[in-house]
Amino acid sequence: MSNIHPTAIVDPGAVLAADVAIGPYCVVGAGVQLDQGVRLHSHVAVAGRTHLGEGVTVYPFASVGHAPQDLKYRGEETALTVGPRTVIREHATLNPGTEGGGGLTSVGASCLIMVGAHVGHDCRIGDHVILVNNATCAGHVQIGDHAILGGLSAVHQFVRIGRHAMVGGMSGVEHDIIPFGLVTGNRAVLQGLNLVGLKRRGFSKPEISTLRAAYQELFAGEGTLQERAAAVAQKYVDSTLVQEVIAFVTADTSRSFCTPARG
Repeated sequence: MSNIHPTAIVDPGAVLAADVAIGPYCVVGAGVQLDQGVRLHSHVAVAGRTHLGEGVTVYPFASVGHAPQDLKYRGEETALTVGPRTVIREHATLNPGTEGGGGLTSVGASCLIMVGAHVGHDCRIGDHVILVNNATCAGHVQIGDHAILGGLSAVHQFVRIGRHAMVGGMSGVEHDIIPFGLVTGNRAVLQGLNLVGLKRRGFSKPEISTLRAAYQELFAGEGTLQERAAAVAQKYVDSTLVQEVIAFVTADTSRSFCTPARG
């Protein structure tokens, strides 16, 4: 049986698993689905077509699933999904999708959305992603698995961030970040590879060495980035990590790429 505090307001249209825990002064709207083991601490507000997966925990004063911050939004029915075991900390805000962005915002499994972080409309966030305090993602941002956004960082709309990338604190990200990349700066600049993250995630020394060599060739030398990418793809055809970077660089995108500072 669900454990619902008497001060909480739960719409009859919400779908709750048997062991959901809802704390004092929470508000859960119609259309919300809370799976097994979901826990809402006090003063949490969940609205719209929001689906919180198994074991999701939401801390006080988080706003989850309320109308997106998009002037084009006219009240159309859109959705937000949050994967199993994700933790949403105090004052975080997660918005649903919009009609123009496919109607869905999705956050993967085992993510940590820390205090005051924001996930804008139509974002696609992978598994094991960490948004540190007050990190903000504008609309349509895509973030790959195991990426980390440092505190007070801000990501421009439509930016893509690859797997295992690291964004330094207080960085403004205007351009796509390659998988395994490390960026820092007021306007984020590619500083190299996220070597610490790669080692922590268990990538082997040969894998990292190959990736470093390919990185140097991709961002140095003659020709355009696309020309260098073609050469690197051919040279490192047997490296799945390098091929992942090349696929990212050659994919369709509305943004340019974070590159190393010149000089």
